[in-house]
Amino acid sequence: MARPKQRTPELRDRVLSTAVEVLGQEGFSGFTTRRVAQRAGTSLPAVYELFTDKAGLVRAVYLEGFRRLALALLAVPETEAPLADLEQLIAAFRRFCLDYPALARVMFSRPFEDVDASPGDVRPDAPTVREILLARIRRCLDAGELAGDPVDIAHVLLALAQGLAVQEGGHWLGRSAASVDRRWTAGVRAVLRGFAD
Repeated sequence: MARPKQRTPELRDRVLSTAVEVLGQEGFSGFTTRRVAQRAGTSLPAVYELFTDKAGLVRAVYLEGFRRLALALLAVPETEAPLADLEQLIAAFRRFCLDYPALARVMFSRPFEDVDASPGDVRPDAPTVREILLARIRRCLDAGELAGDPVDIAHVLLALAQGLAVQEGGHWLGRSAASVDRRWTAGVRAVLRGFAD
């Protein structure tokens, strides 16, 4: 009788979810394949069989971060106010960075190694973060609330949001929640006003 397969998709999902948890709880210095295997209740060879090596696991965590971010952005409803919807999209990005600070660092500053998504990594049944953001920006362009190249607007908005998220995560954006919120609002609205003409 053949042995039942141990390296199942369910195990892969559990190891990946555990890896995200370990990264969040232990930081970069505590992120090891051995620790992930122990926490996931599996063996180190199983992790290597599923992800090849630590770099493969980090790459999977990086891609999982963008999958989770896309889900968070998709949860932002569309209303009759496209510009306000775009602001809410940036607010969802902010919440994601605050909820998963170590994961956001892997995604946006790549502390382990230079990892990038390749065309084969993109799921055809799920929109990417880029596609979601561009769709919301195009709604604003179609409504006449913004003007310019949608890709330019997306790059500038994401650069601002990433910078503000790093500042907030480092407790450099203000001493009170009100001042931090005010600076986020001021920054996002200033950029959007700049693209309104």
